[in-house]
Amino acid sequence: MKQIVWLLIIALVGAIAWGAWYALRRYRERRQAAEARMAGFLAELRGSAAAPAARGTATPAPVPVAAPEDVSSLAQQKLLFEAAAKAGDAGEPALSIQLYARLLARYPACSFAEPARAAVEAQTRKLANG
Repeated sequence: MKQIVWLLIIALVGAIAWGAWYALRRYRERRQAAEARMAGFLAELRGSAAAPAARGTATPAPVPVAAPEDVSSLAQQKLLFEAAAKAGDAGEPALSIQLYARLLARYPACSFAEPARAAVEAQTRKLANG
């Protein structure tokens, strides 16, 4: 009887250890995937700035590429934009307008400025209608 109890205890400890190992592995995979998405997003932004010049078309002014210190501000811009969009989708036009306004106040010339201005107009119409 004692042997069965000890076997159950060992099996339980093994199951807990395996579960912790599995959860940690999945967490690391998710974090790496998120970092890869962010790196791809930044590379896409940097690549889109260089793409017109590579095709031979003249650009009116050089598009600034995000410096390493601007990466955090780009992440902040993206977070504000996504949060405002989600607030708008959730039926909170006032909160959405506030978040877009914060984005535009902090980063008036960012790449999210034009879509943010268009979304503010749409949310203002939504707020006025109902």
